[in-house]
Amino acid sequence: MADRVVHVPRERLVGWVDGFARRHGPVAGFLTSDSVTLTATDGAVAVVTVPFLPWSPSGEPVEALLAHVARDRLVGAVLVRLGGYAVGRFVGTRLVASKVDSTYVQGRTKAGGWSQQRYARRRGNQAAKAYAETADVTARLLLPYVAELDGLVGGGDAGAVSAVLADSRLAPLRPLLQPRVHPVPDPRLRVLEAFPEQYLAVEIALNELA
Repeated sequence: MADRVVHVPRERLVGWVDGFARRHGPVAGFLTSDSVTLTATDGAVAVVTVPFLPWSPSGEPVEALLAHVARDRLVGAVLVRLGGYAVGRFVGTRLVASKVDSTYVQGRTKAGGWSQQRYARRRGNQAAKAYAETADVTARLLLPYVAELDGLVGGGDAGAVSAVLADSRLAPLRPLLQPRVHPVPDPRLRVLEAFPEQYLAVEIALNELA
């Protein structure tokens, strides 16, 4: 188990790897299908999760990782919470197309009996309508580019993202969904515009000697 997990902005990854080597000695890199393990001479280990799989590395593992992380990509983003959604396409960190809107889903009630069931049905219907609206926007903005997309990144509520992508029209997008659904506040344009800072950050599980 890792001592800690850090998320390093992609533009700082080269400096982070250099700093790891300065602290712990020369580093050797070992490839797996979805990570690069950096092992230093003092025994410290950093396991770097490779984003945007699959990848076909060639050459020295660390250099291949850095080149892979630095590449600008066409990425779809679907941010969903019960209060709204934000869907967009990014080239690198630049938002090139988007649709953001709020949706109404009634809050939970403390009422019991039939009232609670009635509220639950109403809330469920409102949520289904909100997810369907988000799926419509996702189909319009992302499906025409599915063959070009390097990945699809979710944000907000993981269950809500899954509910949106359960729409049969969006089946071609599902294999592109990245494993981590990132926490975000209520989706707004400013939240969507800043989203690459989260999904481009590289996850590293770190075990350093005391």
